Amino acid sequence: MRKIIITIDGYSSCGKSTLAKQLAKKLNYTYIDSGAMYRAVTLYFIQNRVDWLAPEKVHEALGNIHLEFVQNSLTGLGEMNLNGENVEHTIREMIVAEKVSEVAAVREVREFAVAQQKKMGTRKGIVMDGRDIGTVVFPHAELKIFMTAEIAIRVQRRFKELYEKNKNITLDEVKQNLELRDYIDANREISPLRKAEDAIILDNSHLTHDDQLQLVMQWVEDATMAHSS
Repeated sequence: MRKIIITIDGYSSCGKSTLAKQLAKKLNYTYIDSGAMYRAVTLYFIQNRVDWLAPEKVHEALGNIHLEFVQNSLTGLGEMNLNGENVEHTIREMIVAEKVSEVAAVREVREFAVAQQKKMGTRKGIVMDGRDIGTVVFPHAELKIFMTAEIAIRVQRRFKELYEKNKNITLDEVKQNLELRDYIDANREISPLRKAEDAIILDNSHLTHDDQLQLVMQWVEDATMAHSS
């Protein structure tokens, strides 16, 4: 069956990456975590004390950043490598989460990441999640999904994820972080988070992972058939 490009956009902690990984595995597609790219850039900026409000500093720093997804032999999924070092777990920490939306709003950072993402999609057969994948990176993707969920449910999901790594984290901290990221993502000047006109809305507030996957697999089948003629 003809391979397509599937984009999954939406708010933080809606389960975009979980769905994208499930789809990639089920379809034998390549999963590309665009958010990991911005997180890795943010980590580099933090570690090297790069002022992302200074364009010349950003330009210089990006010239020293090499991003690569290296396949994990056990999971079969690509993991983010920053300048040859696996940072898949480090980029999920709160110190990065607190700054990634600010860094991702910087024009040159965005252009740097989008250029790489477009190259990754030339062969089709990919699932990519993020904030502007269906609107900016792949506006002609065959299937676009826009994910959302109730804020209270998103907070609980994010809290559970972070609590395993940091027992001192509070629900209020997580809620404030999510609300701030939502605001920055939706209001930034460059590639703001918004639903593509032809995207299908997926509210998974009360869906199990299995129910969600079954629903989206039907969308994939419909999209593939529609673009095979």
